[in-house]
Amino acid sequence: MAQPPFDLIVIGAGPGGYVAAIRAAQLGMRVACIDKQYLGGTCLNVGCIPSKALLDSTFKYTETKHLLGHHGIKTGDVSFDLPAMLGRKDGVVKKMTDGIAYLFKKNKVEHVIGSARLAAPGLVEVTRDGQSQSLAAKNIVIATGSEPSQLPHLPFDHKFIIDSTDALALAEVPKRLIVVGAGAIGLELGSVWNRLGSQVLVLEFMDRILPGMDREMTAALQRLLEKQGMEFRLKTSAESAKVENGRVQVARSGGEGGAEKGIEECDKLLVAVGRRPHTDGLGLSELGVATDRRGFVTIDRNFATNIPGIYAIGDVVGGLMLAHKAEEEGIAFVELLAGKAGHVNYRACPNVVYTHPELAQVGLTEEDAKARGEIRVGKFPFSANGRARSMDDFDGLVKVIGDATTDRLLGVHILGAHASDMIAETTLAMEFSSSVEDIARSFHAHPTLPEAVKEAALAVEKRAIHI
Repeated sequence: MAQPPFDLIVIGAGPGGYVAAIRAAQLGMRVACIDKQYLGGTCLNVGCIPSKALLDSTFKYTETKHLLGHHGIKTGDVSFDLPAMLGRKDGVVKKMTDGIAYLFKKNKVEHVIGSARLAAPGLVEVTRDGQSQSLAAKNIVIATGSEPSQLPHLPFDHKFIIDSTDALALAEVPKRLIVVGAGAIGLELGSVWNRLGSQVLVLEFMDRILPGMDREMTAALQRLLEKQGMEFRLKTSAESAKVENGRVQVARSGGEGGAEKGIEECDKLLVAVGRRPHTDGLGLSELGVATDRRGFVTIDRNFATNIPGIYAIGDVVGGLMLAHKAEEEGIAFVELLAGKAGHVNYRACPNVVYTHPELAQVGLTEEDAKARGEIRVGKFPFSANGRARSMDDFDGLVKVIGDATTDRLLGVHILGAHASDMIAETTLAMEFSSSVEDIARSFHAHPTLPEAVKEAALAVEKRAIHI
């Protein structure tokens, strides 16, 4: 007897896919979620979660070795156990993926393991271990995420020339690590291995780190990372790489017209130049699903592709390639499918770099805001914040940007400890179209780090109290 069709088939069990599947089940749909590898996708298994586990472990090591003395705490000789550190990371991942399996069971989402291919509108073919089955559905959503981009002249061998997945599981600390790309992934993984003793050099083609984030804040972060021992070469390209005697020889060029050339040697070359949509084997072109020139699936405002009944969300459609953006798209898509008023306010989507200090932002950069009209900017340093001083962790600042005419909050940028937590307040303010005055007039408990947000909002009208 043929299996009755699902209301929704989700292809991909990453943050966008598994959240969409759960929300659809909550709304009474019969749902299947297909993934060929693991629950949680890149984010949970080889991205957000394991990288943060290593960032936290390595920061605790650095703090214990170098910073606790300021607090009068004597630690003696401090060392680290890399296998134990990696094992803890793997344990965190397992607990999280087991949690998704539980949520699928709780919400009666059918988890299907295998490689999915769009056989026809409303029909998905799933292959596993040479066996195939066909699943029918009223609607299908593609949530297959992204994978590391590979440069033709720097092909991965996954031993010496590595991607971000490889960099999460190195068996030993490289004496020297070269990172190609000064985006969030490169800086975070560079920080992990720098803290454990690797000499880290970052090569960036652009004239700044973290292109797309606020220039003043990224320049400040670069200076702090340099103080931690990381080295940067901006306006520099890695032209080629070859492995000789167990070391990587990297040819670089930079300066005017690429005139400054040289060879850099390292144990590992991490290529972290962005991510590409993961659509291989899905059968998009055979079915006629439209994609743009970079391979991202083309959708309308309701996440629909050009093929009726087929939708797409998350990294595979481009835009901000962030887990929380994919989650919100997954929820909005399902609610729209159910006739509800789902929406995603991309203007209020935060972005975080989990170095130390962290850099978090929501809304417009100062450069972008200036291009749109007259603005006012308020800043407040953590060095003047009582809680930051008591923590002995006071590098960085808060920047608040407001419209000079309406006082509408346009953007907030936080460079400092716990910036990833602090940005939530201002994300909510952006969601509700708050004014700068709304933040400035709101209570902020004392002593806390978020007082710096209030002070920066006050500084927009030059009335900060503590500077």
